[in-house]
Amino acid sequence: MIKAGLILGGVMLVLGIGGSLVTPLCVPCIALMAGIGAGYLAGVYEKPATSGGTAKSGAVAGTIGGVGALIGQIIGGIINAIIVGPEGLAEIIQMLDLPVSAAPPTAAYIGFIGGGFCFGILDILLMAGLGALGGILWYQITGKNANAAL
Repeated sequence: MIKAGLILGGVMLVLGIGGSLVTPLCVPCIALMAGIGAGYLAGVYEKPATSGGTAKSGAVAGTIGGVGALIGQIIGGIINAIIVGPEGLAEIIQMLDLPVSAAPPTAAYIGFIGGGFCFGILDILLMAGLGALGGILWYQITGKNANAAL
């Protein structure tokens, strides 16, 4: 489960940085499939004997992968804050015909990084839950047949 989690954690780190450069909303969508993949991959590596064991190892692998997504989201938020900045954010808000407040520039930076952090927590939760589902899927597709042959 650690091996699968680290593999997906590295993948989600890169995808988290790239996806959050577009918008932080992109990464939770990627986390949906990555969580299932982490759980399935944990089943492939660990080969637990029970459905509950695969769910547990899948959830742990998904959680580790989700931490990679969290770190990627935060790094992407920092890069966005550097590239766009408070002035660019104000221009985007004006283009959308929304009222621009006179908030201090630090509020924009807190929003960029804090938004990445909040979506990163969502990524961890999604990947842990779907990692358990991926582990159960592995058990239903492959695991119980392999265990019956032993």
